[in-house]
Amino acid sequence: MAESLYDRYMAAARAHREHKQQCTSCAPDARCDTGRRLYESLARLQDAYLTRQKQQRG
Repeated sequence: MAESLYDRYMAAARAHREHKQQCTSCAPDARCDTGRRLYESLARLQDAYLTRQKQQRG
């Protein structure tokens, strides 16, 4: 069975958080390539999840 959007969103959040804790190159305004990729993935999934939540309520 495919993971739900929520599961993918939470996995992206966890991956971003773990990377941020370990990476010495990342800062909030300047991320390494991996940090940038993880952050962008998290942001896209968060946007998609929140959009879906709004649609379900509306």
